[in-house]
Amino acid sequence: MADTMHPLKKNPNWKGRRGPVVLVIMDGVGYGKYEDGDAVKASRMKWLDLLTEKSAHTKLKAHGTAVGLPSDADMGNSEVGHNAMGCGRVFAQGAKLVSDSIQSGKMFAGDTWKKLIKNVSDGAGKGAALHFIGLLSDGNVHSHIDHLKAMVAQANKEGIKKIRVHALLDGRDVEPTSALDFFVPFAEFLAGFAGCDYRIASGGGRMYMTMDRYNADWSMVQRGWYAHVLGEGRQFASAEEAINTYRKETPGLLDQDMHEFVIAENGAPIGAVNDGDSVIFYNFRGDRALEITNAFESPEGSFDHFDRKRLPKVEYAGMMEYDGDLHIPRQYLVTPPAIDRVMGEYLVKSGVHLLAISETQKYGHVTYFFNGNKLGKFDEQLEDYVEVKSDVVPFEQRPWMKCAEITDKVIEAIKSGKYQHIRLNYPNGDMVGHTGVFNAVVCSMEAMDLQLGRLKKAIDEAGGILCITADHGNSDDMYEHDKKTGGVKMDKSGEPMAKTSHSLNPVPAIIYDPEYKGEYDTAKLNEGLGISSWPSTIMQLMGYEPPADYDKSIINLK
Repeated sequence: MADTMHPLKKNPNWKGRRGPVVLVIMDGVGYGKYEDGDAVKASRMKWLDLLTEKSAHTKLKAHGTAVGLPSDADMGNSEVGHNAMGCGRVFAQGAKLVSDSIQSGKMFAGDTWKKLIKNVSDGAGKGAALHFIGLLSDGNVHSHIDHLKAMVAQANKEGIKKIRVHALLDGRDVEPTSALDFFVPFAEFLAGFAGCDYRIASGGGRMYMTMDRYNADWSMVQRGWYAHVLGEGRQFASAEEAINTYRKETPGLLDQDMHEFVIAENGAPIGAVNDGDSVIFYNFRGDRALEITNAFESPEGSFDHFDRKRLPKVEYAGMMEYDGDLHIPRQYLVTPPAIDRVMGEYLVKSGVHLLAISETQKYGHVTYFFNGNKLGKFDEQLEDYVEVKSDVVPFEQRPWMKCAEITDKVIEAIKSGKYQHIRLNYPNGDMVGHTGVFNAVVCSMEAMDLQLGRLKKAIDEAGGILCITADHGNSDDMYEHDKKTGGVKMDKSGEPMAKTSHSLNPVPAIIYDPEYKGEYDTAKLNEGLGISSWPSTIMQLMGYEPPADYDKSIINLK
Protein backbone atom coordinates (compact mmCIF):
# COMPACT_ATOMS: atom_id res chain seq x y z
CA MET A 1 0.00 0.00 0.00
CA ALA A 2 1.35 3.45 -0.97
CA ASP A 3 2.32 5.89 1.75
CA THR A 4 0.03 8.84 2.36
CA MET A 5 1.55 12.30 2.40
CA HIS A 6 3.27 12.86 5.73
CA PRO A 7 6.65 14.06 7.03
CA LEU A 8 9.47 11.60 6.47
CA LYS A 9 10.76 9.59 9.40
CA LYS A 10 14.29 10.27 10.56
CA ASN A 11 16.89 7.50 10.46
CA PRO A 12 18.30 7.38 14.01
CA ASN A 13 21.54 5.81 12.76
CA TRP A 14 22.38 8.62 10.33
CA LYS A 15 25.24 10.70 11.71
CA GLY A 16 24.53 13.81 9.69
CA ARG A 17 26.57 16.24 7.59
CA ARG A 18 27.34 19.91 8.08
CA GLY A 19 26.31 20.97 4.58
CA PRO A 20 23.55 20.30 2.04
CA VAL A 21 22.95 17.40 -0.30
CA VAL A 22 23.38 18.88 -3.79
CA LEU A 23 22.02 17.08 -6.87
CA VAL A 24 23.78 18.06 -10.10
CA ILE A 25 21.95 17.04 -13.28
CA MET A 26 24.37 17.18 -16.20
CA ASP A 27 21.71 17.26 -18.88
CA GLY A 28 22.54 14.96 -21.78
CA VAL A 29 25.76 13.45 -20.38
CA GLY A 30 26.00 9.66 -20.51
CA TYR A 31 28.57 6.90 -20.83
CA GLY A 32 29.16 6.43 -24.54
CA LYS A 33 29.06 3.11 -26.34
CA TYR A 34 31.47 4.22 -29.05
CA GLU A 35 34.84 5.95 -28.76
CA ASP A 36 34.27 7.87 -32.00
CA GLY A 37 31.67 10.55 -31.51
CA ASP A 38 31.75 10.55 -27.71
CA ALA A 39 32.26 14.24 -26.97
CA VAL A 40 32.39 13.58 -23.23
CA LYS A 41 35.37 11.25 -23.65
CA ALA A 42 36.95 13.66 -26.11
CA SER A 43 36.80 16.45 -23.53
CA ARG A 44 39.26 17.12 -20.73
CA MET A 45 36.98 16.36 -17.81
CA LYS A 46 39.48 16.81 -14.99
CA TRP A 47 36.94 17.34 -12.21
CA LEU A 48 34.35 14.84 -13.36
CA ASP A 49 37.08 12.19 -13.59
CA LEU A 50 38.48 13.14 -10.19
CA LEU A 51 35.06 13.12 -8.53
CA THR A 52 34.32 9.72 -10.06
CA GLU A 53 37.65 8.35 -8.84
CA LYS A 54 37.20 9.66 -5.30
CA SER A 55 33.52 8.75 -4.95
CA ALA A 56 31.12 5.87 -4.76
CA HIS A 57 29.79 5.57 -8.31
CA THR A 58 27.77 3.42 -10.67
CA LYS A 59 25.67 3.70 -13.84
CA LEU A 60 21.92 4.22 -14.08
CA LYS A 61 19.39 3.56 -16.83
CA ALA A 62 17.75 6.69 -18.25
CA HIS A 63 15.76 5.44 -21.22
CA GLY A 64 12.96 3.08 -22.19
CA THR A 65 10.98 1.23 -19.57
CA ALA A 66 13.25 2.56 -16.80
CA VAL A 67 11.60 5.97 -17.26
CA GLY A 68 8.12 4.82 -18.28
CA LEU A 69 8.49 4.73 -22.07
CA PRO A 70 6.98 1.92 -24.16
CA SER A 71 10.15 -0.09 -24.86
CA ASP A 72 13.88 -0.06 -24.28
CA ALA A 73 14.33 1.03 -27.88
CA ASP A 74 12.92 4.44 -26.85
CA MET A 75 15.45 7.09 -25.94
CA GLY A 76 14.96 8.97 -22.72
CA ASN A 77 14.29 12.68 -22.66
CA SER A 78 14.49 15.56 -20.24
CA GLU A 79 10.79 15.57 -19.40
CA VAL A 80 10.44 11.95 -18.35
CA GLY A 81 13.91 11.96 -16.84
CA HIS A 82 13.11 14.79 -14.47
CA ASN A 83 9.72 13.24 -13.69
CA ALA A 84 11.52 10.06 -12.63
CA MET A 85 14.21 11.85 -10.64
CA GLY A 86 11.59 13.96 -8.92
CA CYS A 87 8.99 11.37 -7.97
CA GLY A 88 11.07 8.29 -7.25
CA ARG A 89 8.84 5.93 -9.19
CA VAL A 90 8.19 5.06 -12.83
CA PHE A 91 4.92 6.21 -14.38
CA ALA A 92 3.69 5.33 -17.86
CA GLN A 93 4.64 8.39 -19.90
CA GLY A 94 3.21 10.35 -22.81
CA ALA A 95 4.08 8.11 -25.74
CA LYS A 96 2.81 4.95 -24.07
CA LEU A 97 -0.34 6.60 -22.77
CA VAL A 98 -1.24 7.92 -26.22
CA SER A 99 -0.46 4.62 -27.95
CA ASP A 100 -2.56 2.70 -25.45
CA SER A 101 -5.42 5.20 -25.76
CA ILE A 102 -5.44 4.85 -29.54
CA GLN A 103 -5.14 1.06 -29.54
CA SER A 104 -7.95 0.66 -27.02
CA GLY A 105 -10.15 3.18 -28.83
CA LYS A 106 -10.46 5.21 -25.64
CA MET A 107 -9.24 8.39 -27.34
CA PHE A 108 -11.87 8.22 -30.05
CA ALA A 109 -14.64 7.40 -27.59
CA GLY A 110 -13.76 10.44 -25.50
CA ASP A 111 -15.83 13.61 -25.33
CA THR A 112 -13.08 15.85 -26.71
CA TRP A 113 -12.50 13.85 -29.89
CA LYS A 114 -16.26 13.59 -30.46
CA LYS A 115 -16.70 17.33 -29.96
CA LEU A 116 -13.98 18.30 -32.43
CA ILE A 117 -15.24 15.85 -35.04
CA LYS A 118 -18.85 17.01 -34.65
CA ASN A 119 -17.74 20.62 -35.00
CA VAL A 120 -16.26 20.12 -38.46
CA SER A 121 -18.98 17.69 -39.49
CA ASP A 122 -21.59 20.33 -38.75
CA GLY A 123 -19.53 22.88 -40.66
CA ALA A 124 -18.74 20.62 -43.60
CA GLY A 125 -20.97 22.55 -45.95
CA LYS A 126 -19.03 25.71 -45.12
CA GLY A 127 -15.68 24.06 -45.86
CA ALA A 128 -14.69 23.48 -42.24
CA ALA A 129 -11.41 21.62 -41.82
CA LEU A 130 -9.82 19.45 -39.15
CA HIS A 131 -6.26 20.73 -38.57
CA PHE A 132 -3.38 18.84 -37.01
CA ILE A 133 -0.29 20.76 -35.83
CA GLY A 134 2.83 19.04 -34.53
CA LEU A 135 6.17 17.37 -35.05
CA LEU A 136 6.26 14.92 -37.97
CA SER A 137 8.66 12.10 -37.08
CA ASP A 138 8.86 8.86 -35.17
CA GLY A 139 11.19 10.33 -32.54
CA ASN A 140 8.63 9.48 -29.83
CA VAL A 141 9.87 12.28 -27.57
CA HIS A 142 7.34 14.98 -28.43
CA SER A 143 5.17 13.10 -30.90
CA HIS A 144 4.93 10.03 -33.10
CA ILE A 145 3.81 9.98 -36.73
CA ASP A 146 1.82 6.81 -36.07
CA HIS A 147 -0.42 8.71 -33.64
CA LEU A 148 -1.16 11.27 -36.32
CA LYS A 149 -1.86 8.63 -38.96
CA ALA A 150 -4.23 6.83 -36.58
CA MET A 151 -6.18 10.03 -35.97
CA VAL A 152 -6.39 10.83 -39.68
CA ALA A 153 -7.63 7.31 -40.40
CA GLN A 154 -10.24 7.55 -37.63
CA ALA A 155 -11.41 10.96 -38.85
CA ASN A 156 -11.86 9.43 -42.29
CA LYS A 157 -13.96 6.62 -40.83
CA GLU A 158 -16.13 9.26 -39.22
CA GLY A 159 -16.72 11.03 -42.51
CA ILE A 160 -14.37 14.02 -42.29
CA LYS A 161 -13.61 15.20 -45.83
CA LYS A 162 -11.13 18.03 -45.26
CA ILE A 163 -7.93 17.69 -43.20
CA ARG A 164 -4.94 20.01 -43.09
CA VAL A 165 -1.65 19.03 -41.44
CA HIS A 166 0.83 21.66 -40.26
CA ALA A 167 3.97 19.57 -39.98
CA LEU A 168 7.12 20.59 -38.15
CA LEU A 169 10.47 19.13 -39.17
CA ASP A 170 12.29 17.27 -36.40
CA GLY A 171 15.99 16.55 -36.92
CA ARG A 172 16.69 16.39 -33.16
CA ASP A 173 15.03 13.20 -32.01
CA VAL A 174 15.71 11.59 -35.38
CA GLU A 175 18.56 11.99 -37.89
CA PRO A 176 19.22 15.69 -38.59
CA THR A 177 18.28 15.68 -42.28
CA SER A 178 15.71 12.88 -42.41
CA ALA A 179 12.58 15.00 -43.01
CA LEU A 180 11.80 13.62 -46.46
CA ASP A 181 11.77 10.10 -45.02
CA PHE A 182 8.67 11.19 -43.13
CA PHE A 183 7.11 13.88 -45.32
CA VAL A 184 7.07 12.03 -48.66
CA PRO A 185 5.42 8.80 -47.40
CA PHE A 186 3.03 10.82 -45.24
CA ALA A 187 1.92 12.94 -48.20
CA GLU A 188 1.27 9.69 -50.08
CA PHE A 189 -0.67 8.37 -47.08
CA LEU A 190 -2.91 11.45 -47.11
CA ALA A 191 -3.45 11.19 -50.86
CA GLY A 192 -4.59 7.60 -50.44
CA PHE A 193 -7.96 8.57 -48.98
CA ALA A 194 -10.18 8.60 -52.07
CA GLY A 195 -12.72 11.38 -52.36
CA CYS A 196 -11.13 13.39 -49.53
CA ASP A 197 -9.11 16.58 -49.41
CA TYR A 198 -6.29 15.71 -47.01
CA ARG A 199 -3.06 17.68 -47.41
CA ILE A 200 0.02 19.08 -45.69
CA ALA A 201 -0.61 22.83 -45.45
CA SER A 202 2.44 24.35 -43.76
CA GLY A 203 5.57 23.57 -41.84
CA GLY A 204 9.11 24.46 -40.85
CA GLY A 205 11.86 23.52 -38.43
CA ARG A 206 11.00 22.86 -34.79
CA MET A 207 13.76 25.17 -33.55
CA TYR A 208 12.68 27.97 -35.89
CA MET A 209 8.97 28.07 -35.27
CA THR A 210 6.02 27.04 -33.09
CA MET A 211 7.79 24.88 -30.49
CA ASP A 212 9.37 27.42 -28.13
CA ARG A 213 9.36 26.65 -24.40
CA TYR A 214 9.66 28.48 -21.09
CA ASN A 215 8.83 31.80 -22.80
CA ALA A 216 12.37 31.90 -24.14
CA ASP A 217 11.59 33.18 -27.65
CA TRP A 218 8.00 34.06 -28.52
CA SER A 219 9.06 35.04 -32.04
CA MET A 220 9.23 31.29 -32.75
CA VAL A 221 5.57 30.94 -31.84
CA GLN A 222 4.72 34.00 -33.91
CA ARG A 223 6.36 32.49 -36.99
CA GLY A 224 4.36 29.31 -36.44
CA TRP A 225 1.10 31.21 -35.92
CA TYR A 226 1.57 33.22 -39.10
CA ALA A 227 2.34 30.13 -41.20
CA HIS A 228 -0.11 27.62 -39.70
CA VAL A 229 -3.04 29.83 -38.77
CA LEU A 230 -2.83 32.84 -41.09
CA GLY A 231 -1.23 31.09 -44.05
CA GLU A 232 1.47 33.75 -44.26
CA GLY A 233 4.99 32.89 -45.34
CA ARG A 234 7.07 31.70 -48.26
CA GLN A 235 4.87 29.72 -50.61
CA PHE A 236 5.54 26.39 -52.28
CA ALA A 237 3.53 23.83 -54.23
CA SER A 238 4.36 21.03 -51.76
CA ALA A 239 6.30 20.29 -48.60
CA GLU A 240 8.74 18.19 -50.61
CA GLU A 241 9.45 21.13 -52.91
CA ALA A 242 9.94 23.42 -49.90
CA ILE A 243 12.40 21.09 -48.17
CA ASN A 244 14.44 20.48 -51.33
CA THR A 245 14.50 24.20 -52.15
CA TYR A 246 15.72 25.26 -48.71
CA ARG A 247 18.40 22.56 -48.73
CA LYS A 248 19.64 23.65 -52.14
CA GLU A 249 19.75 27.29 -51.07
CA THR A 250 21.52 26.54 -47.78
CA PRO A 251 23.81 23.50 -48.02
CA GLY A 252 24.20 21.78 -44.66
CA LEU A 253 20.91 23.14 -43.34
CA LEU A 254 19.52 20.99 -40.53
CA ASP A 255 15.84 20.09 -40.50
CA GLN A 256 15.30 21.69 -37.09
CA ASP A 257 16.40 25.11 -38.39
CA MET A 258 14.44 25.21 -41.67
CA HIS A 259 12.34 28.32 -42.27
CA GLU A 260 8.60 28.30 -42.72
CA PHE A 261 6.76 27.06 -45.78
CA VAL A 262 3.13 27.58 -46.75
CA ILE A 263 1.53 25.35 -49.37
CA ALA A 264 -0.43 27.49 -51.83
CA GLU A 265 -2.45 27.23 -55.03
CA ASN A 266 -2.76 30.25 -57.30
CA GLY A 267 -1.11 32.36 -54.63
CA ALA A 268 -3.61 31.41 -51.90
CA PRO A 269 -2.70 29.23 -48.90
CA ILE A 270 -4.55 25.92 -48.87
CA GLY A 271 -4.72 25.53 -45.11
CA ALA A 272 -5.25 28.74 -43.15
CA VAL A 273 -7.26 28.16 -39.98
CA ASN A 274 -10.72 29.73 -40.14
CA ASP A 275 -13.79 30.19 -37.96
CA GLY A 276 -15.61 26.90 -37.46
CA ASP A 277 -12.52 24.69 -37.87
CA SER A 278 -11.18 22.21 -35.31
CA VAL A 279 -7.49 22.16 -34.35
CA ILE A 280 -5.51 19.39 -32.63
CA PHE A 281 -1.97 20.03 -31.42
CA TYR A 282 -0.84 16.43 -31.49
CA ASN A 283 2.45 16.60 -29.56
CA PHE A 284 2.08 14.77 -26.27
CA ARG A 285 4.99 16.38 -24.44
CA GLY A 286 4.09 19.55 -22.58
CA ASP A 287 7.01 21.95 -22.49
CA ARG A 288 6.97 22.95 -26.17
CA ALA A 289 3.17 22.84 -26.40
CA LEU A 290 2.21 25.45 -23.80
CA GLU A 291 2.96 28.63 -25.76
CA ILE A 292 1.19 27.77 -29.02
CA THR A 293 -1.73 26.59 -26.85
CA ASN A 294 -1.71 29.96 -25.10
CA ALA A 295 -1.93 31.67 -28.48
CA PHE A 296 -5.01 29.65 -29.41
CA GLU A 297 -6.78 29.87 -26.06
CA SER A 298 -6.17 33.44 -24.88
CA PRO A 299 -9.16 35.65 -25.73
CA GLU A 300 -8.90 38.95 -27.55
CA GLY A 301 -7.27 41.61 -25.41
CA SER A 302 -5.52 39.19 -23.05
CA PHE A 303 -2.58 38.13 -25.22
CA ASP A 304 0.44 40.43 -25.62
CA HIS A 305 3.30 38.19 -26.79
CA PHE A 306 2.83 39.10 -30.46
CA ASP A 307 0.17 40.42 -32.81
CA ARG A 308 -1.99 37.44 -33.75
CA LYS A 309 -3.74 39.65 -36.37
CA ARG A 310 -6.85 37.50 -36.10
CA LEU A 311 -8.05 34.84 -33.67
CA PRO A 312 -10.20 32.26 -35.44
CA LYS A 313 -13.14 30.81 -33.51
CA VAL A 314 -12.19 27.14 -33.41
CA GLU A 315 -12.47 24.07 -31.23
CA TYR A 316 -8.89 23.57 -30.01
CA ALA A 317 -7.45 20.57 -28.16
CA GLY A 318 -4.03 19.31 -27.20
CA MET A 319 -3.01 15.69 -27.28
CA MET A 320 -2.66 15.79 -23.48
CA GLU A 321 -3.17 18.12 -20.56
CA TYR A 322 0.16 19.92 -20.66
CA ASP A 323 -0.22 21.62 -17.27
CA GLY A 324 -2.26 19.80 -14.64
CA ASP A 325 -2.40 22.72 -12.22
CA LEU A 326 -3.49 25.44 -14.64
CA HIS A 327 -5.46 22.94 -16.75
CA ILE A 328 -3.82 23.82 -20.06
CA PRO A 329 -5.23 23.20 -22.59
CA ARG A 330 -8.88 23.41 -21.70
CA GLN A 331 -9.58 20.41 -23.94
CA TYR A 332 -7.30 17.41 -24.47
CA LEU A 333 -7.52 13.92 -25.90
CA VAL A 334 -5.52 11.81 -23.42
CA THR A 335 -5.26 12.16 -19.64
CA PRO A 336 -1.60 12.47 -18.52
CA PRO A 337 -0.07 10.40 -15.72
CA ALA A 338 -1.16 11.51 -12.27
CA ILE A 339 2.21 11.93 -10.58
CA ASP A 340 1.83 12.49 -6.86
CA ARG A 341 3.90 12.53 -3.65
CA VAL A 342 7.10 13.75 -5.28
CA MET A 343 10.36 14.12 -3.42
CA GLY A 344 10.15 17.90 -3.12
CA GLU A 345 6.77 17.72 -1.44
CA TYR A 346 7.99 15.13 1.05
CA LEU A 347 11.06 17.21 1.86
CA VAL A 348 9.17 20.42 2.58
CA LYS A 349 6.62 18.46 4.61
CA SER A 350 9.63 17.40 6.67
CA GLY A 351 10.81 20.97 7.14
CA VAL A 352 13.63 20.95 4.58
CA HIS A 353 14.68 24.20 2.92
CA LEU A 354 15.43 23.53 -0.76
CA LEU A 355 16.61 25.39 -3.84
CA ALA A 356 15.95 24.50 -7.49
CA ILE A 357 17.97 26.35 -10.13
CA SER A 358 18.87 26.28 -13.80
CA GLU A 359 18.89 28.60 -16.76
CA THR A 360 15.77 29.21 -18.83
CA GLN A 361 16.24 26.20 -21.11
CA LYS A 362 15.98 23.74 -18.21
CA TYR A 363 14.42 25.82 -15.46
CA GLY A 364 11.05 24.14 -16.03
CA HIS A 365 12.69 20.76 -15.74
CA VAL A 366 14.04 21.28 -12.20
CA THR A 367 10.69 22.80 -11.19
CA TYR A 368 7.64 21.83 -13.28
CA PHE A 369 8.76 18.38 -14.46
CA PHE A 370 10.67 17.54 -11.28
CA ASN A 371 7.49 18.26 -9.33
CA GLY A 372 5.37 15.85 -11.38
CA ASN A 373 4.21 18.29 -14.09
CA LYS A 374 2.99 20.89 -11.62
CA LEU A 375 3.65 24.60 -11.68
CA GLY A 376 4.28 26.51 -8.46
CA LYS A 377 5.76 25.51 -5.13
CA PHE A 378 4.63 23.14 -2.43
CA ASP A 379 5.72 25.61 0.25
CA GLU A 380 6.48 29.27 -0.43
CA GLN A 381 8.56 29.62 2.73
CA LEU A 382 10.72 26.52 2.31
CA GLU A 383 11.34 26.51 -1.46
CA ASP A 384 13.30 28.92 -3.62
CA TYR A 385 13.30 28.60 -7.42
CA VAL A 386 15.87 30.56 -9.43
CA GLU A 387 15.90 31.02 -13.20
CA VAL A 388 19.08 32.31 -14.86
CA LYS A 389 18.05 33.83 -18.19
CA SER A 390 19.42 31.91 -21.19
CA ASP A 391 21.02 33.68 -24.14
CA VAL A 392 18.71 33.73 -27.16
CA VAL A 393 21.40 32.69 -29.64
CA PRO A 394 22.25 29.37 -31.33
CA PHE A 395 23.79 27.20 -28.63
CA GLU A 396 26.88 26.35 -30.68
CA GLN A 397 27.76 30.06 -30.54
CA ARG A 398 27.68 30.12 -26.71
CA PRO A 399 28.38 26.48 -25.78
CA TRP A 400 29.29 27.33 -22.19
CA MET A 401 25.73 28.62 -21.81
CA LYS A 402 25.06 29.83 -18.24
CA CYS A 403 26.82 27.10 -16.28
CA ALA A 404 29.14 29.60 -14.55
CA GLU A 405 26.26 31.88 -13.52
CA ILE A 406 24.30 28.92 -12.19
CA THR A 407 27.32 27.82 -10.20
CA ASP A 408 27.82 31.33 -8.79
CA LYS A 409 24.35 31.21 -7.31
CA VAL A 410 24.66 27.63 -6.07
CA ILE A 411 27.94 28.36 -4.29
CA GLU A 412 26.34 31.40 -2.70
CA ALA A 413 23.44 29.20 -1.59
CA ILE A 414 25.76 26.55 -0.14
CA LYS A 415 27.71 29.18 1.80
CA SER A 416 24.52 30.73 3.14
CA GLY A 417 23.76 27.63 5.17
CA LYS A 418 20.05 28.15 4.41
CA TYR A 419 19.43 25.03 2.36
CA GLN A 420 19.56 21.35 3.23
CA HIS A 421 18.94 20.34 -0.38
CA ILE A 422 19.82 21.98 -3.72
CA ARG A 423 19.08 20.67 -7.20
CA LEU A 424 20.52 22.19 -10.36
CA ASN A 425 20.65 21.45 -14.05
CA TYR A 426 23.52 22.23 -16.42
CA PRO A 427 21.84 22.16 -19.89
CA ASN A 428 25.11 22.13 -21.87
CA GLY A 429 25.35 18.47 -22.84
CA ASP A 430 21.79 18.38 -24.15
CA MET A 431 21.20 21.77 -25.74
CA VAL A 432 24.63 22.00 -27.39
CA GLY A 433 24.48 18.27 -28.14
CA HIS A 434 21.36 18.85 -30.22
CA THR A 435 23.29 21.20 -32.53
CA GLY A 436 25.46 18.35 -33.81
CA VAL A 437 28.56 20.57 -33.68
CA PHE A 438 31.19 18.34 -32.08
CA ASN A 439 33.73 21.01 -31.15
CA ALA A 440 31.02 23.12 -29.55
CA VAL A 441 29.96 20.15 -27.43
CA VAL A 442 33.54 19.60 -26.28
CA CYS A 443 33.69 23.28 -25.32
CA SER A 444 30.42 22.96 -23.44
CA MET A 445 31.64 19.89 -21.54
CA GLU A 446 34.90 21.49 -20.47
CA ALA A 447 33.10 24.66 -19.39
CA MET A 448 30.74 22.56 -17.28
CA ASP A 449 33.64 20.57 -15.85
CA LEU A 450 35.21 23.74 -14.51
CA GLN A 451 32.01 24.36 -12.59
CA LEU A 452 32.08 20.86 -11.09
CA GLY A 453 35.50 21.76 -9.71
CA ARG A 454 34.07 24.90 -8.14
CA LEU A 455 31.17 22.93 -6.63
CA LYS A 456 33.57 20.34 -5.20
CA LYS A 457 35.48 23.08 -3.37
CA ALA A 458 32.26 24.54 -1.97
CA ILE A 459 31.07 21.11 -0.84
CA ASP A 460 34.44 20.41 0.80
CA GLU A 461 34.24 23.66 2.73
CA ALA A 462 30.59 23.21 3.76
CA GLY A 463 30.82 19.50 4.55
CA GLY A 464 27.98 18.53 2.24
CA ILE A 465 27.36 15.73 -0.25
CA LEU A 466 27.55 16.16 -4.03
CA CYS A 467 25.41 13.80 -6.16
CA ILE A 468 26.14 13.91 -9.89
CA THR A 469 23.94 12.39 -12.57
CA ALA A 470 22.08 13.05 -15.83
CA ASP A 471 18.54 12.75 -17.14
CA HIS A 472 19.60 10.97 -20.37
CA GLY A 473 22.51 10.74 -22.77
CA ASN A 474 23.25 12.95 -25.79
CA SER A 475 26.73 14.48 -25.90
CA ASP A 476 28.16 10.99 -25.44
CA ASP A 477 26.90 9.96 -28.90
CA MET A 478 27.47 12.70 -31.46
CA TYR A 479 28.03 10.64 -34.63
CA GLU A 480 25.68 8.36 -36.53
CA HIS A 481 26.90 4.75 -36.39
CA ASP A 482 26.06 1.75 -38.56
CA LYS A 483 23.87 -0.46 -36.39
CA LYS A 484 25.45 -3.66 -37.73
CA THR A 485 29.15 -2.79 -37.87
CA GLY A 486 29.34 0.05 -35.35
CA GLY A 487 31.32 2.11 -37.83
CA VAL A 488 30.83 5.85 -38.16
CA LYS A 489 28.60 6.90 -41.07
CA MET A 490 30.10 9.54 -43.35
CA ASP A 491 28.38 12.33 -45.24
CA LYS A 492 29.00 13.31 -48.86
CA SER A 493 31.98 15.46 -47.92
CA GLY A 494 33.65 12.63 -46.05
CA GLU A 495 32.91 14.03 -42.60
CA PRO A 496 31.21 12.03 -39.85
CA MET A 497 27.43 12.35 -39.95
CA ALA A 498 26.31 14.39 -36.96
CA LYS A 499 23.83 12.83 -34.57
CA THR A 500 21.60 15.36 -32.83
CA SER A 501 19.26 13.07 -30.89
CA HIS A 502 19.52 11.60 -27.40
CA SER A 503 21.36 8.35 -26.80
CA LEU A 504 20.30 5.09 -25.18
CA ASN A 505 23.39 5.12 -22.98
CA PRO A 506 23.47 4.86 -19.18
CA VAL A 507 24.24 7.93 -17.09
CA PRO A 508 26.42 8.59 -14.04
CA ALA A 509 25.52 8.10 -10.43
CA ILE A 510 28.34 9.69 -8.43
CA ILE A 511 28.12 10.35 -4.69
CA TYR A 512 30.94 12.57 -3.42
CA ASP A 513 30.80 12.57 0.36
CA PRO A 514 33.97 14.22 1.76
CA GLU A 515 32.89 13.84 5.41
CA TYR A 516 31.70 10.24 5.04
CA LYS A 517 30.94 8.68 8.44
CA GLY A 518 30.43 5.06 7.50
CA GLU A 519 26.63 4.85 7.38
CA TYR A 520 26.55 3.14 3.97
CA ASP A 521 28.78 0.88 1.91
CA THR A 522 30.75 3.01 -0.56
CA ALA A 523 32.34 -0.04 -2.18
CA LYS A 524 29.06 -1.67 -3.16
CA LEU A 525 26.31 0.41 -4.70
CA ASN A 526 23.17 -1.22 -6.07
CA GLU A 527 23.41 -2.06 -9.77
CA GLY A 528 20.89 -2.17 -12.60
CA LEU A 529 18.77 0.70 -11.33
CA GLY A 530 17.20 3.65 -13.13
CA ILE A 531 17.38 7.35 -12.39
CA SER A 532 14.13 7.05 -10.45
CA SER A 533 16.31 5.70 -7.63
CA TRP A 534 17.68 9.16 -6.84
CA PRO A 535 14.87 10.33 -4.51
CA SER A 536 15.28 7.37 -2.14
CA THR A 537 19.04 7.89 -2.26
CA ILE A 538 18.86 11.62 -1.54
CA MET A 539 16.41 11.11 1.30
CA GLN A 540 18.74 8.57 2.87
CA LEU A 541 21.74 10.87 2.43
CA MET A 542 19.77 13.52 4.33
CA GLY A 543 19.00 11.11 7.16
CA TYR A 544 15.41 10.25 6.23
CA GLU A 545 13.64 6.98 5.51
CA PRO A 546 12.15 7.00 1.98
CA PRO A 547 8.48 6.14 1.36
CA ALA A 548 7.92 2.40 1.14
CA ASP A 549 6.79 2.48 -2.51
CA TYR A 550 9.70 4.57 -3.80
CA ASP A 551 12.19 2.81 -6.04
CA LYS A 552 15.23 1.23 -4.45
CA SER A 553 18.05 3.47 -3.28
CA ILE A 554 21.45 3.46 -4.95
CA ILE A 555 23.18 3.09 -1.58
CA ASN A 556 23.05 0.26 0.94
CA LEU A 557 22.81 1.48 4.52
CA LYS A 558 24.80 -0.53 7.02
